[in-house]
Amino acid sequence: MPEHLKDHALDRAKRRDQYWRRDQWRPLIHICLQWNDLLLALLARDLKMRYQRSAIGLGWSLMRPLSQLLVFSLIFRHVLPLDIPHYTTFVFSGVLAWGWLSTAVPAATTSITGSSELVRRPGFPIGVLPVVAVISQAVHFLLALPLLFIISYIETGGLTSSVAALPLVFLAQALFMMGLSYLVAIAHVHFRDTQHLVGVVLMLAFYLTPVFYSPLKASEPMALIHTWNPMAWILEGYRAIFIEHVWPSAAIYWKTAVVSLPMLFAGIWLVERGSARLVDEV
Repeated sequence: MPEHLKDHALDRAKRRDQYWRRDQWRPLIHICLQWNDLLLALLARDLKMRYQRSAIGLGWSLMRPLSQLLVFSLIFRHVLPLDIPHYTTFVFSGVLAWGWLSTAVPAATTSITGSSELVRRPGFPIGVLPVVAVISQAVHFLLALPLLFIISYIETGGLTSSVAALPLVFLAQALFMMGLSYLVAIAHVHFRDTQHLVGVVLMLAFYLTPVFYSPLKASEPMALIHTWNPMAWILEGYRAIFIEHVWPSAAIYWKTAVVSLPMLFAGIWLVERGSARLVDEV
């Protein structure tokens, strides 16, 4: 074997051994705690690059949900009226939650392949990249959240102690998105068509999720679309808080956990076991 090929093979072997060390990987919460400084630095870099030379910066995070709210309110209150009480709050809560998912998952899909210069650095924790994608898009969700409080207060007549459950619903959605993000990020390393497939699936899922229309009742045809849709459960939680002013059902949390935790653990396991291969594939 030529000398330069031997050196290359040796370098790959060393890098593989380095990435296969088990002490470099922890469960997700340990990753976040151990690499919190790195997470913050990557988040700051992501936001800075996204709004570099932008006139209104993070203000753009409000433009998309507000424009969707305007369109849905115009169409489904005046053109094709839907008999949904407090429709502005109803649709805005759906738009915000779905907007977080629809931006975070595509960003997570390319989070590993789009950061090849970081991934190839020895010792870099690849597992933080999908996490950064989800948290980065959560910033926009949180910036728009005060508007939901204001709309709900005006339209429904106030807020109650059920608002205290909001962090739990938020964490339930984050858990679901983390699990999904790990799987699509890893899949995209090996199959580069994944990002296009994710876009198509999200487009279809938007119409199959009760974002701008009422959930189907259990007795109605096709009700299984919502019965087994994690985002439908999560939207139910947000709307219980902001429209019905009651505490969300505990079933929302355990059902989301049952779906999300296996995806999350599988994603972390795949990164842990195949980190060296991921480096070679990027």
